[in-house]
Amino acid sequence: MQFSTDKVFTLDSQRCPCGGSHAPQDHSEFLASMPQSPADLADDLIKMGVYRPQVLKLADQISRTEMLETLVLERFSRRNPEKEPILRELIRQAGGLDQAMVAAFGPQAAEFFTDTLRTGSYSRRRFLTQVLVAASVIGLAATQGQQELSVQAQGSLEKTDLRIGFIPITCATPIIMAKPLKFYEKHGLNVQLVKMPSWVAVRDSAIAGELDAYHMLSPMPIAITLGLGSTAFPIRVASLENINGQAITIANKYKNTVKGPADFKGFTIGVPFPYSMHNLLLRYYLAVGGLNPDTDVQINPVPPPDSVARMAVGDIDAMLMPDPFNQRAVFEGVGFIHMLSKDLWPGHPCCVFAAGQSWIDANSNTFRAVNKAIIDAASYASQSGNRAEIAKAISPREFLNQPEAVVTAVLTGQFEDGLGNSFNIPNRIDFDPYPWQSFAYWIISQLVRWNLLSEADADYPQITQDIFLTDLARELARELGQNPPTENLRVETLKFDTFDPSNPVAYIQAQIEKFGV
Repeated sequence: MQFSTDKVFTLDSQRCPCGGSHAPQDHSEFLASMPQSPADLADDLIKMGVYRPQVLKLADQISRTEMLETLVLERFSRRNPEKEPILRELIRQAGGLDQAMVAAFGPQAAEFFTDTLRTGSYSRRRFLTQVLVAASVIGLAATQGQQELSVQAQGSLEKTDLRIGFIPITCATPIIMAKPLKFYEKHGLNVQLVKMPSWVAVRDSAIAGELDAYHMLSPMPIAITLGLGSTAFPIRVASLENINGQAITIANKYKNTVKGPADFKGFTIGVPFPYSMHNLLLRYYLAVGGLNPDTDVQINPVPPPDSVARMAVGDIDAMLMPDPFNQRAVFEGVGFIHMLSKDLWPGHPCCVFAAGQSWIDANSNTFRAVNKAIIDAASYASQSGNRAEIAKAISPREFLNQPEAVVTAVLTGQFEDGLGNSFNIPNRIDFDPYPWQSFAYWIISQLVRWNLLSEADADYPQITQDIFLTDLARELARELGQNPPTENLRVETLKFDTFDPSNPVAYIQAQIEKFGV
């Protein structure tokens, strides 16, 4: 944001830059005489006609981040420090600058105003104060002797009422918690969360246009975009839901027999979907034990909510599933945790927040806003001190429908493994929304390795750049005041090898030569 300084006015000028017939210094004298009470200040400013329609219209175009970082911190703290206490008190009484800006200029400001007028005088007074804090930021900026505001307008949201599909697993934590903890509301959105029964249902609903955005397993956007297992439908990703957060769980009858991957021979193993990190990580692990995942075991897709029951009745011997179902198997006395997925690949991706390209084209500003809500929520969830609060928020029937103790054990990393051991592993699941493009490279390499994608169709750079919108993710994180990585690719360190995205073909060949499959 830049302010024009190409006009200089002398102290003896009779016409002020604001257009009034008075000296420019009258503004500073006016500010010095302003009431100290925020509510009284707001009332006086309205009565004096300070806020013109043009100012409010301009304010409607200014992004919250630019307003916060440039106008507040630079304009007032540096250039007019004596007014900073007044502004801080205004913001405090309004409940925060974000609330003030949303109340005054958000897409639902009219509805908010109408609802507020139905309540008592305190609420009406609070609402007016919020509106005027936002307008005051603009008005006070004018008193600094600035003639122009040159801003990059992001535009209004094309759509504010959204339907987002999710599977009830802890990987979906940012999507789910953003509803009860009001992250969607903070970014001007009214979201209906739609609980889906399976990943097949998520995929089919996405292709049919029944949802605005969706919770997907990280390989799914690649598979769907390329038409693997379904009609080709371009999907884009600008934020991850989670990293880590899965486990290999084995039925209790095998407690004394399974020590490593070779011991899984002959097992029926459940994974949530063919195009999932679960399937790819499971195959990676089994191959290390000399097993061919296509001939030495049977891998079956099982909807996560059905997995514990399927294990209990003997339909599956083991599973690599998302939580909370690994912990639920322990809770129900059905199985034990053999290995956390983070021990196969620390920081591996699991689920992503996705939308179709056609929807993004029609709702580009909304796509930015909803991803900012997810990135914002993920940042909150990444702080271990918030995990118990989040577990309570996402456990109820309309979301995960799981015992709070089970969800808390997963999110805090304080859990029992079903073998009599207690653990405290805070990053059992973690939340880093940055979509490293090296994640996509590894996924593509394993699709090729297991003949799920032909080598001729594996255009790593093109596929990745089309689907993983890492540059946009970085931009949105910075708008939220975060400090995301500046790189798109990195070398990934797994339990049994290291993946260099600069040569994925060599990586596949080395795997086959080392493990024979």
